[in-house]
Amino acid sequence: MAIRIIPLEPQHREPIRTILQATNFFRDDEIDVAIELLDANLNRTDDYQVYVAAGEAGKVLGYVCFGKIPITQSSFDLYWIAVDPNAQKGGIGKQLFEFTCNEVSQQGGKLIVIETASQPKYIPTQRFYERIGCTLEARLKNFYSIGDDKLIYTKHL
Repeated sequence: MAIRIIPLEPQHREPIRTILQATNFFRDDEIDVAIELLDANLNRTDDYQVYVAAGEAGKVLGYVCFGKIPITQSSFDLYWIAVDPNAQKGGIGKQLFEFTCNEVSQQGGKLIVIETASQPKYIPTQRFYERIGCTLEARLKNFYSIGDDKLIYTKHL
């Protein structure tokens, strides 16, 4: 599937919300935070970088949000990466991640830090990060809730 990765524009906001809801991975409060980051990027009030995977006719198929970690010299957080469930398994997530790695590298970044949950529904997410060369660096037990650990993956560039 041919996609273009382009900077976030205002018309992408609601399609991204729809994607986040459709994945059934995120609670409403988590989606609200994701939308706040989009708004901050659109209003240029922060250092979040947001890019959209656009398909035919500009259809939003996924997005990625990342940014430099304050007080570090070359570390970046990958805050969000999501792909429309109807477009998953087509390499879009991998393309968004590779794009992020290239952007981070061009900005002098040497490390990308990724956080995810340990709930069983996140096993495909964990496998995705492992397939694209990320390393599980840490597990913070009961971080999100009892029985739901925070998993911290990294990718060295």
